[in-house]
Amino acid sequence: MGVAIRTADEGDRELVVRLLDEAFQNDPVSSWVFPGADHRRATHHRLMAAFTDTVLAEGRIDLTEDGAGCALWLMVPAGDPSAAPGPAASEPGTGGDGVEGSTAKEAARLRETVDPDNERVERIARLMAEAHPADRAHAYLWMIAVTPARQGEGVGAALVRHALDRCDGERLPAYLEASSARSVPLYERLGFAPTGHTLDLPDGPRMWPMWREPRG
Repeated sequence: MGVAIRTADEGDRELVVRLLDEAFQNDPVSSWVFPGADHRRATHHRLMAAFTDTVLAEGRIDLTEDGAGCALWLMVPAGDPSAAPGPAASEPGTGGDGVEGSTAKEAARLRETVDPDNERVERIARLMAEAHPADRAHAYLWMIAVTPARQGEGVGAALVRHALDRCDGERLPAYLEASSARSVPLYERLGFAPTGHTLDLPDGPRMWPMWREPRG
């Protein structure tokens, strides 16, 4: 049987935050941002809530009807690096701030909201925003989460294919950052290819930026 998928709305916010929190508790990147297990359990959900709120406001969240998984997507226009979102979705600079100043402000705001004493929240936001390609319009798979009890059943792949069908119909490329080496082959099977460079967190794990051209 296929996986039934719908677009999430504000009424699904708590479910999406819980899915993200559960799925990424032991993720290498989340473990780097929140290195203490007890602190991560107490704080990680705030970061997931910030992500969810951004995408509900500015993008689209695909959610399986049974609540087992979700995928967070944002549209990135061409030629505007300030619109390329990292964990702090950057806004165009105003006045003399420029793109770099806007990204820094958003990263600092995210840290203040999520975990004020944790410099890594701000650091990863800036690094991901700076590394994000902005020369072509594309769909950005920001995060995908499947509840631990349902992982390995193809739920995540179904969520990604659901959005990629739209990308292909609109002739739109797609981009993501794989946060673990084991997920790279999955995304390759879905048509993504490594960009040729990695995002190495300071004294931390490696991320694999991947790009997918639309299929005919």
